[in-house]
Amino acid sequence: MVKLRKISIFEDVVNLFYPRLCAGCGNPLIKGEDQICLHCLYSLHRTNFHNERDNVIEQIFWGRVLVKYATTYCFYHKESKLQQMIFKLKYHGQKEIGSVLGYELGNELKNSVFNEIDVIVPIPLHIKKERKRGYNQAEWIAQGIGKAMGKPVNTKSVQRTLETSTQTKKSKYERWKNVENIFKVVDSEAIRDKHILLVDDIITTGSTLEACIHTILETEGTVVSVATIGAAKD
Repeated sequence: MVKLRKISIFEDVVNLFYPRLCAGCGNPLIKGEDQICLHCLYSLHRTNFHNERDNVIEQIFWGRVLVKYATTYCFYHKESKLQQMIFKLKYHGQKEIGSVLGYELGNELKNSVFNEIDVIVPIPLHIKKERKRGYNQAEWIAQGIGKAMGKPVNTKSVQRTLETSTQTKKSKYERWKNVENIFKVVDSEAIRDKHILLVDDIITTGSTLEACIHTILETEGTVVSVATIGAAKD
């Protein structure tokens, strides 16, 4: 008990001089909050698409590639708190934000048809980009989802074989060409006959996800569903 009390005092002193700040609003976090304060979490513009079939995320893939279910946790707007969170997740090294957002999404998915999935696969980054960033943000989101749903995460079976330029400011056709044939399944036995939840941070046109889904579906018996943290407009 004395040891725990000393740890608590030490944490209080550290937080006094180096306060943990919310990734959404920048205010100090209180005990029990992790990366994002409760106010920001509950103020996110949730879609509830996990309970709605033929939603606008599923419609993105109609006529392009076969997807069983698709959803996004929140609507993604410029200058929103979610945009700030994703920016810090991807470019400021705050990878734990992905785990927190993924856990919140996973808590929704586990009480829906998405609980049918067998394994979670994050969209892979090319090895050069992952080394430069230090991590794959989609993997951290996937880990959070997996923790909430009690589902395994597979980061080894699907790889990105080509390094591509950013999708930002590209047209829909340019996005599609930019990601054509960039993925490869390197361990088909691990995903054979599995219902896979493919995870990414933000979906815009769905071109990157579509390319990865096409590759995964080449493995016998695979079924793919999709989940992202945010959905952005073109």
